[in-house]
Amino acid sequence: MGRDKPRQVKAGVSRRRFVALSAASAALPLIRPYGAWAADTEHVIRIGYVSPRSGNLGFFGEGDEYLLAQSRNALKNGLRIGEKTYKIEFLDRDSQSDPARAGQLAKSLISDDKINFMLVVSTPEVVNPVADVCEAAGVPCVSTVEPWESWYFGRGAKPGQPSPFKWTFHFSFGGAQFAQTYVAGWKLLATNKRVGVMYPNDADGNAVRAFLPDAFKKAGFAVVDPGPFQDGTSDYSTQISTFKRERCEIINALVLPPDFATFWRQAAQQGLIRTVKVAQPAKAGSSPTEINALGRLGYNLCVCAPWNPAFPYKSPVTGLNSTELSEGYEKASGRQTTQQLGASMAEFDVGIAALKSATDPLNKASLADAIRNLKTVTTVGPVDFNVGPMPHVIAITRFVGTQYQQTKPGSRWKAVPVVFENSELPDVPVGSKLIPYNERG
Repeated sequence: MGRDKPRQVKAGVSRRRFVALSAASAALPLIRPYGAWAADTEHVIRIGYVSPRSGNLGFFGEGDEYLLAQSRNALKNGLRIGEKTYKIEFLDRDSQSDPARAGQLAKSLISDDKINFMLVVSTPEVVNPVADVCEAAGVPCVSTVEPWESWYFGRGAKPGQPSPFKWTFHFSFGGAQFAQTYVAGWKLLATNKRVGVMYPNDADGNAVRAFLPDAFKKAGFAVVDPGPFQDGTSDYSTQISTFKRERCEIINALVLPPDFATFWRQAAQQGLIRTVKVAQPAKAGSSPTEINALGRLGYNLCVCAPWNPAFPYKSPVTGLNSTELSEGYEKASGRQTTQQLGASMAEFDVGIAALKSATDPLNKASLADAIRNLKTVTTVGPVDFNVGPMPHVIAITRFVGTQYQQTKPGSRWKAVPVVFENSELPDVPVGSKLIPYNERG
């Protein structure tokens, strides 16, 4: 993270050594093999990368160190674009899950580090402030892993009006993808079709509240909404008593990871979970670390997953398929794969594909044009900016339904996310039937 420390050079070079070094240096301009580049910035592309690697959203950045290492290694000989080979530099920064810090980091990367291109991932708290800074500064920016509605409308765009964004682009899922995957999964079990929803008073919660409940009702489900609440709430007795009274057999929550852990432990203490057949956190639940921290309460939780090791797609940057990406990460880190691993890898896939498509990758307008018309395949599947809710600004990615199912004794991990629903991505194989939450044994 940050810049490499300068190497210490010993004083006192012998005359013979000096002559040898001078001769070698003189020959360098005559040798331009693939992977060589100018010593100045003419053939260097500096890419900023901002993500949450600590704080409440730190689960999203668990795999970043591995992904950055893989991407840097894959591009160590440079990136061939047209007739030139460019050195690629990633300047990665941790937002610490703080929106203000995310914006400050973006400003510093642009003004101090002179980046050419920005990549940013995971949640409105990180993505939106970085995108806003890039839009104001005229720096191309690509983001992912945030519902497109909270990225688009949450940054001031208006329904029915042209996009106000010239430099910022987003590929991710949206409300329709959540609704499709949720409803398709719920229909796999016999329930009373009563859904208790937990949507906070934040960018994500307010965005999904505008459309998800209506989508559930149209699909034949009754929605019980106790109302918005503040992030960091410590007592969820009101919500739990409402869900119990209304006999909700499905719980759908879009909350911060620590908040879901608090809510779900209280739900267990107050007896709610005994009658719950489907429990689905979003934003929370993206990492097995969270699930394991809940102990047995984590088994059979379901999530909409933007990626899973079962995905059949390969990263064009690293050349690794999803299984190889997962196994490599687990071997290198000693930690269990998260669904964010492949989702963040797709950010690098899209970023590098955009650079390769640009007529001049160091010209910001040329790069923005390349993103606007980009069509590629990533670890999460196809990404096409030519179509979508706002063509040339937003590209749609899709979910599968996964469930954290308890593994057999002696397994390396306590629970693994198994695909049980694939209506949005039929290329992804289903690994198991959906198990009712309250049948954890």
